Amino acid sequence: MKNSIKRRDFIKNAAAGAAVLNLSPYMLTEESLEVQQGLRVGIIGLDTSHSTAFARVLNDPSAGPEFGGYKIVAAYPKGSSDIKSSADRIPAYTEEVKKLGVEITGSIEELLIRVDVVLLETNDGRLHLEQAVPVLRAGKRMFIDKPIAASLEDTIAIFDIAEHFKVPVFSSSSLRYITGAKEIIEGSLGRVIGADAYSPATLEKTHPDLFWYGVHGVETLFTLMGTGCTSALRTFTSDTDQVTGVWNDDRIGTFRGIRSGRSGYGAIAFCEKGISYLDKYSGYNPLLIEIVKFFQTGVVPVTRKETVEIFAFMTAAEESKLLGGKAVNLDEVVEKAGKSAQNIIKKIIS
Repeated sequence: MKNSIKRRDFIKNAAAGAAVLNLSPYMLTEESLEVQQGLRVGIIGLDTSHSTAFARVLNDPSAGPEFGGYKIVAAYPKGSSDIKSSADRIPAYTEEVKKLGVEITGSIEELLIRVDVVLLETNDGRLHLEQAVPVLRAGKRMFIDKPIAASLEDTIAIFDIAEHFKVPVFSSSSLRYITGAKEIIEGSLGRVIGADAYSPATLEKTHPDLFWYGVHGVETLFTLMGTGCTSALRTFTSDTDQVTGVWNDDRIGTFRGIRSGRSGYGAIAFCEKGISYLDKYSGYNPLLIEIVKFFQTGVVPVTRKETVEIFAFMTAAEESKLLGGKAVNLDEVVEKAGKSAQNIIKKIIS
């Protein structure tokens, strides 16, 4: 069964205007607009480069079998309204995905009619809960890009609502798939004793400090260390963040957030049989391959438990900053946020 995007008159008109639109030849073929039902992907939010990057890969006619034939067929462009660095991107990114054969819709509801699965890409985590709910009500599997939300309360609420509607969701930074991490967590150097991860940590006043960009390095840290962090202690200066986590088996992991000087992404993993330096970013494709597997199977590659713990770690770090560097217990942070999440959920599910 072919989706409604296939239009013979569109092909005719597009061919006539190809030079003006600067479209590649493959975009003008009828075949390129045919996407089998079940493989139709929708994007919510065109205020991040992740949206255009995913569209370029999936909608490339030479996309490999690892991408399962999934194609982005529709997008709802609205993302942040008041984060200028995000909002200003929407017009250009909208035009870019249109050139890749993506239909632009006027609402999330309109998008959901046209697609089978969803990439929630809005850069502004404050909007994620509101935008995720109609997708979950519609029963469509969804990947939520970082940050999954702009608060731990919303993070928990998203997962609880997803469980209510029995729809699998997951969230991840692409830095989870940094080169070398897979081998380390599979035991190439034995047990991971500790890890020091780092990434840029630019601040955005609408989000808790580490949620906006530090989440990349924190995700790398938890990829290597796994779950079980019990407390977080943060040292903050205008140029640098240093957050120390203690795990329930007495291991220690740290995150360094960079706001001055040479920046980058990476980690040092301290293991039983050696020390490994991870500093080669693998790009978006490793994450996108995992997203496709998730769309196919409904099996999440990153558990709710780990994602909640990552955001609890960052929330505890925020509280530690306010307390002048005192260690904050993650369980207490999660318990408090969970109670607030229940009030949020009651307003959504009646």
